[in-house]
Amino acid sequence: MQRVNLSTVSEFVLVGLSDTPEVRFLLFVLFLIIYLATMAGNITILVAISTDTRLHNPMYFFLGNLSLLDILCPTITVPKMLEALLLENKVTSFTGCMFQLFFLIDVVGTDIFLLAVMAYDRYVAICHPLRYMNIMSMKLCAHLAIGTWVVGLFNSLLHTSLIFTLFFCDSNEVDQYYCDIPPMLALSCSPTYSRELVILTVAGVLGSGAFVVTLISYIYILLAILCMNSSESRHKAFSTCGSHLTVVCLFYGTTICTYVRPSSTYSPNQDRIVSMFYGILTPLLNPIIYSLRNKEIKCALRRAI
Repeated sequence: MQRVNLSTVSEFVLVGLSDTPEVRFLLFVLFLIIYLATMAGNITILVAISTDTRLHNPMYFFLGNLSLLDILCPTITVPKMLEALLLENKVTSFTGCMFQLFFLIDVVGTDIFLLAVMAYDRYVAICHPLRYMNIMSMKLCAHLAIGTWVVGLFNSLLHTSLIFTLFFCDSNEVDQYYCDIPPMLALSCSPTYSRELVILTVAGVLGSGAFVVTLISYIYILLAILCMNSSESRHKAFSTCGSHLTVVCLFYGTTICTYVRPSSTYSPNQDRIVSMFYGILTPLLNPIIYSLRNKEIKCALRRAI
């Protein structure tokens, strides 16, 4: 019977962003500001949605879930990165690395499925406006939201178990500022082909499924908008969907580049840049994108403040 941990390595060393003290301090200040701004922006969105009864509808219910994910995603990786930049403490335990990867994949997977659900919500709102509240009942919204979190959880359990039952030899330097699937596969000294195949298959099926739902929803939305007679109605529909579509393009593009590919194409420097887009910058930009393009959110924020 295979043991849960066949590794002789008890801890990992995360490669930092820079070894120069001056550059490290500047990066520390930069990412600390970004992290605090991300927390402030998403918490403000959550407060506005929860306190304003006019925002108690399916669209903002899912937006609240997205803001919660945008709080969790950078919280999983950024504090450890800040510690490494300020204190040069790059060491993380085997268990700590495993849990970091587990929670990261959980949040990223849930985010992908939630964006697909949000696309379906916009499809119903624009293509079936008179039946919207009947179709998107709060009971259905709750089931869809819970479903995204549950699927993300089981998806993460599968990926984490596949990675951390690999054999890690004497080398324990993870070529990334956090524990992630590509650098862990590259670090392992045991055969990874079968596990990579399973990871790519599962990620491909689930990811492409979510993408297809999103794509079909927006095809129908675009056709419905083009058939509208009023330019004001078209503008309102584009404004409503534009924010979500921008977030979808940012998040899907960067996560596909990171996870849906073989480990032979792994490039540490490229991956650090790409991972910062979906792990740090996208959670920062989401509140800005939604608040700038949404009058109801702006009014709710002014009332909350």
